[in-house]
Amino acid sequence: MKSSQPLEESRRVAYLNALGIALWTQKAQLQESEAVAPPEESIARQPARLQEAAAQEPQPAVDEPSLPVIDYEIIKNMDLSALAGQVASCTACDLHKTRKQTVFGVGHHKADWLIIGEAPGADEDRQGEPFVGRAGQLLTQMLRAIGLAREEVFIANILKCRPPNNRDPRAEEVSACQAYLGRQIELLEPKIILALGRIAAQSLLQTSTPIGKMRGRLYHLENYNIPVVVTYHPAYLLRSPREKRKVWEDLKFARQQAIDTV
Repeated sequence: MKSSQPLEESRRVAYLNALGIALWTQKAQLQESEAVAPPEESIARQPARLQEAAAQEPQPAVDEPSLPVIDYEIIKNMDLSALAGQVASCTACDLHKTRKQTVFGVGHHKADWLIIGEAPGADEDRQGEPFVGRAGQLLTQMLRAIGLAREEVFIANILKCRPPNNRDPRAEEVSACQAYLGRQIELLEPKIILALGRIAAQSLLQTSTPIGKMRGRLYHLENYNIPVVVTYHPAYLLRSPREKRKVWEDLKFARQQAIDTV
C-alpha cells in the first residue's frame, strides 16, 4: 500500500488553522456523553379475567419480519468494479425507490485509510460520490491536517443510498448494505478504519455505546483484525465547531495506529 508524503509545514499549519486548531493547545479531555435509556413500551391494560385466561393458554409464536440480506455468495468473488455494478442495480431495500443514484465509494484502491460515514446526503445522491458537500470539504481539510490527500484514502458509507430527508438509517437498510461494505473492506485491506459519527461507529462495531465514550479508544473490526478509530462526523463539526479540537486528537491517534500497523 502506498504511504502518504508529509505536507510542507506551512501548508499543514494552514489546514490546521482551517480546522480551528492552535498548534500549542494541549490535548482536550474526553467528554463522555450520557447514554439515554429508551422509554419502556406501554402495555395495554386488559380486564383481569382476560389476563388470567391468556396466562393459562400457550401463546402462539409470532414470526418477526426478516431483514433483507444480500447473499454473500453472489458477491464474494467480485472485484471493486463488479461490486460497484452490483450495488448500482441493488433493490434489496426500499431506498432504491427514492434514490437518484447509488453512492458506492471513491478513492485509492490500495489505500491505507478507509473512511466510513453514515449515508449519502442530497449532494452525494446527485453526484454519486460520498462527502462532496460542505461536510466533505471539511473532511478534506481534516485529512490534509494529518498529511493525507483525499485521493490517497478510500471513502465509503454504511449505506449506499440516501435515506429520504436525510433521516437516520433503519436496521433493515443497514442489514441490506452490510455485505457490500464487508466486501469493500476485504478488497481494500486498509491499515486503519476511521468511523465518522455515531451511526457509522455503532453500526460498524455492533454497539450502542454513545460516541462520546467510544472516542479515544482503539477497536478492532471483528473478523478482519483491522484497527478502528471513532470520531465525530464533519457535519456535526459544522454545527459544533468547538469540537474540532477533539477531532484533531482523534486524527492524531488514528495516524499513530496506522503507523504502528506497518
